[in-house]
Amino acid sequence: MAPAPTVRPMGETAILIDFGGDISTETNERVVALDRALAAQPPVGMVETVPAYVALMIVFDPLVTDGEQIAAHALALLEAAANVPCTPREHVIPVSYDPASAPDLLAVAQATGLTPDQVIHQHISGEYRVFMYGFGPGYAYLGGVPAPLQLPRKPRAERGHPVGSVIIAGPQCLITTLPMPTGWWVIGHTDAVILNPVREQPFLFDPGDVIRFERAD
Repeated sequence: MAPAPTVRPMGETAILIDFGGDISTETNERVVALDRALAAQPPVGMVETVPAYVALMIVFDPLVTDGEQIAAHALALLEAAANVPCTPREHVIPVSYDPASAPDLLAVAQATGLTPDQVIHQHISGEYRVFMYGFGPGYAYLGGVPAPLQLPRKPRAERGHPVGSVIIAGPQCLITTLPMPTGWWVIGHTDAVILNPVREQPFLFDPGDVIRFERAD
């Protein structure tokens, strides 16, 4: 049986329900299940939820409720949430690995002892899970980078990478939604629109979704 989560106050307007342990699909599934249960049965005064790798932050209105009431409601949903089957949505994202779109592809190949084509094959062979959003708007952190491609971040960040850059570092992959510096390895580019503020659902992915990449060129 999975250990019970711990609850910690986060100031006067939020609590953190921490499932602890190492980052894993199993732990993150508990986070996502509770997040979805709260969306279906929100407690009075809840403002929003913020799922992460191993924890869920619940923001509330302190003029309406308090952390103890929010925690009691959330913990009461835990068992039921875990027993509700959830089939993740799957997304197929086309990626161009052309050298102009993949400035670090050759460097990744050299660092891993693979050829560029083998790097591409490894990347598209992976199944990636959306663990959380963070750092920038629409930055979905995807776990599942195949072991042969797992490299540490670069010593320093580099500027000038466009929106849609497909980047990897360690076991994680990410598609940039803003032109921002990054110390991750840029191995491709996609035209898929991950962040669209005027869309009813601005983010293309939900935590818990499954991503697969395919070669576009």
